[in-house]
Amino acid sequence: MPLVADVPQNPPVEADGHIGRIPVRNLWLLMLYASDLFRTRGIGKVGLEDSPDELPDLVAEILARAVEQRQRRHLSQGYRAREAVLNRVRGRIDVLKTERHQLLARGLVACRFDELTIDTPRNRFVRAALESICRIVHRQDVAHRCRSLAAGMKAQGVSGIAPSRAEMSGDRFGRNDADDRFMVAAAKLAFDLTLPTESLGLSVLSLPDREVTWVRRLFERAVGGFYDVVLSPQGWLVRCGGTLGWQIEQKTPGIDQILPTMRTDVVLDHAPSGRRIVIDTKFTSIVTAGWYREETLRSGYVYQIYAYLQSQVGRGDGLADSATGLLLHPSVGGMVDETVTIQGQRIRFATVDLAAPSGEIRSQLLRMCEPAYS
Repeated sequence: MPLVADVPQNPPVEADGHIGRIPVRNLWLLMLYASDLFRTRGIGKVGLEDSPDELPDLVAEILARAVEQRQRRHLSQGYRAREAVLNRVRGRIDVLKTERHQLLARGLVACRFDELTIDTPRNRFVRAALESICRIVHRQDVAHRCRSLAAGMKAQGVSGIAPSRAEMSGDRFGRNDADDRFMVAAAKLAFDLTLPTESLGLSVLSLPDREVTWVRRLFERAVGGFYDVVLSPQGWLVRCGGTLGWQIEQKTPGIDQILPTMRTDVVLDHAPSGRRIVIDTKFTSIVTAGWYREETLRSGYVYQIYAYLQSQVGRGDGLADSATGLLLHPSVGGMVDETVTIQGQRIRFATVDLAAPSGEIRSQLLRMCEPAYS
C-alpha cells in the first residue's frame, strides 16, 4: 500500500530464495489471528494460540462440534437454479427449448425453476473442509470424527464438489444464520491450515515468489485480527483497512483521477488515554543497504508513514494531532525497536520475530501498544 511511486508493491525475494524463515506452526498462528473464527464467540480467549502445533486438532474439533450442532437442528437449505423437462409447468417455461424439441406434442414442457436443496455452496464448503482438515490432524479420534461427519453430509445429499472462493465470497448470511456463520468461519480456517503442507510443526517453510503477496496480506490481516480481539475489551477501537483524506485547499478538475489514496492497515484508538497508533505492516526487511551506511531505513516507507500522520494534523481531531506511527516488519537478521520524532510526529520502527514461540509473538505485538518513550 505504498504512497509514493518508487515503493514496490510486492516485497522482493531475499537472495537465498526465501521470504523470511517462518515455521509452519507460526503460519498457522497467523492464520488463526487473521481468521473470522478468532473474532467469533470469544474463540480468541480460549487459548488456541497457546499450542500452535495442536492448532489443526483444535480447529477440527471446533468445526466438528459446529457441524454436529447444525445437523441436530438440520443443515440450512438454499435455492438452486434447475432446468428440466416435466409433465407439468413449474417455474418459468423455456419456450425455445419446448418448441425446438416439440415437447408439447408429447405432453411435456421445458421449465426453469428454483429448487430448495441442502446441496448448497455453504454446505459443500463445510463438507470439503472436514475432508481436508482430517488429513493433517494428529489425533485419530478427531480425524475419524471429521470423516464420519463428512460421510453423513454426503448421505444427506451434500455433494463433494467444493465451491470456489468466488462462490463463497458471494454467500450472504441472514439474521437467522448465526450458527452457519460460526461453522463457515471454522471451515475457512480449516482450509487455510492445510495450505502450507510442505512440512509440519517446527520445520521451516520456504515460501516461493508466487506466495509473497499471500503472506504479506496474511501478516496484515493477522495483526489487525489480533489487536481486534485482544485490545477491544480494554477500551481500544480497532479499525482495519481504513482510508485517510488529504487536506485539500484547491485543486484542478483532473487531480482526483491521479491523486493516490492513503490507506492504512490498522488504526488503534484509545480515547481514555488520548492515544492513536497508525500501523502500517510490511513484509520486507526493515532496513536496506544505504549509499553511505551499511544499513538504512527504507526511505519510501518513512515518507509514507510521515504523510499518514502529518496530513491529519489540524482537523480538530485530538487523537490525530498526537498520533504515533508504527511501521511493523517481521524480523530479518535481528530485532529492531526504535522511535524518532520528526516535526512533532512520533514514528516507531519495530519488528516482530515470526520464528519465535507463539507466546513471545503475542508479547511482542502487545509491546507495540506501549509508549516507546515518554
